[in-house]
Amino acid sequence: MNRQERVSSLAQELFDLYEQHKFPHISSRRFNPAQLEEWLNALASRGGFALSPVGSSAEGRSVSLLTVGNGTPAAFLWSQMHGDEPTATMALLDILHFIAREPSHPIVSAVTSQLKILILPMLNPDGAERFTRRTAQKIDMNRDALTLRTPEGRLLKSLREQYNPEFGFNLHDQDPRFSVGTTRNVAAISLLAPAIDPERNDNNVRARAKLVASLFAEAMQGFIPNNLTRYDETFEPRAFGDNIQKWGTSTVLVESGGWPNDPEKMYLRKLNFVGLLISLHGIATGNYTKANPRLYEQLPLNEERFFDLIVRNVSLICGPRVSPIVVDVGINFDDKPDPSLKERDIPAKVMDIGDLSTFGAFEEIDGSGCQIHSSHLVLEENRPKGDLLALFE
Repeated sequence: MNRQERVSSLAQELFDLYEQHKFPHISSRRFNPAQLEEWLNALASRGGFALSPVGSSAEGRSVSLLTVGNGTPAAFLWSQMHGDEPTATMALLDILHFIAREPSHPIVSAVTSQLKILILPMLNPDGAERFTRRTAQKIDMNRDALTLRTPEGRLLKSLREQYNPEFGFNLHDQDPRFSVGTTRNVAAISLLAPAIDPERNDNNVRARAKLVASLFAEAMQGFIPNNLTRYDETFEPRAFGDNIQKWGTSTVLVESGGWPNDPEKMYLRKLNFVGLLISLHGIATGNYTKANPRLYEQLPLNEERFFDLIVRNVSLICGPRVSPIVVDVGINFDDKPDPSLKERDIPAKVMDIGDLSTFGAFEEIDGSGCQIHSSHLVLEENRPKGDLLALFE
C-alpha cells in the first residue's frame, strides 16, 4: 500500500467508526458556554488530558484550554473565535471523546504519544452565548491581532507565545453558500495556508502549512472530491491566522461551509473529525512531509455562486407596457434562524433575478408556467419563507 492509499485507508477507517465514537450529547450546533464547560469537565474526568481555565471573556466567562499528550512538537487548535461558528467545536469534542474511549487505537496512540495538543474549543464564549459572530465588545476578534483590544485576542496571542506551537489550526465556519470555483457545487470545506505578507511569499513556516493542508485535502478526497476549495489567500494584516503564521506557527485555516440537507452541519462536523485527526496523525508520524503541496495549491477557489433555492424559468411581469421576461430567481433563507420560529416564518430574501444558469443551489424548482409581477419580488427584502414560496405555487 503506497502512502496515498494509506492516508485514504486511515481516513475511511475514521469515517466508518465515527458514529460509534462521536460525542453523543450534541444534536444541534446551538449550545452555550455553560453546556460546553459541563461536557469538557465530564470528558476530562475520564483522564487522558488536562482541562484548565486560562482566561476570561469581556463579560467574565471562562475560557478553557485542554492539553492532550506529552510529545513534541505542539499543535494548537482554536475554535469559535466567532461565536456563531461551532462546527469544529463539535468535532473537537468528538476527537476528545474518541481519545478518551480508545486510547490504544493506533491513530490515538500515535497522536497522544508524539504530540502535545493544545485545544481552545470556544475562544469567544460571549458571542457563543448569543450565537453571534462578534465579541461582547462588538469586535470581530479575527481583526484584532494587531491592536489586541479584546481580552480574548490578548489571550490567544499570549498562549501562542507561551507554548510556541509548531503547528496551528484556525477553525471556522464560512458562509454555507460558497461554490467550488465557477461550478454549481457547494463548497463543503475550504482550506487555507495563510499568507505571511501581501506578496504571498513562502517561507519554511508557510511551506509546512501547505503540506498539512494538502494532507487534510487528501483525507477529504474520498468523501467530498468535488466540494473542496481553497480560501482567498489575500494577506489580511489584522487577522490572527495570517499573523500566527507570520509569528512562526505553521497554520491551516479550516472553514466549514455548506452541505445539502445539513442545516446543523453534522456531516461537516464528521469531516472535521476525520480531517483534523488525519492531519494530527500526519504531524505525529512525520507523514505530512511527504504530502504534495500542489494538491492544496491547485484547489479551486471559493466563489459566491450558490443560493439556498433557485426557481428557474419564471415568467416575470413588469407592467402593461413591458413584455414579460423569463428569469431565474435566487433565494436565500436565514441560516441562523431563531429556534422558536416555525419553518414558514424563517426570514427569506430574493437575492438575484435573471440568468442564474451558472449558479447552483441546495434546491431547484422548475417555475415554468409561473407568472409573478415584479412588484412581488423585491430584492433583499426580508419576508417569511412561507409567504415568499407561496408566490411560486
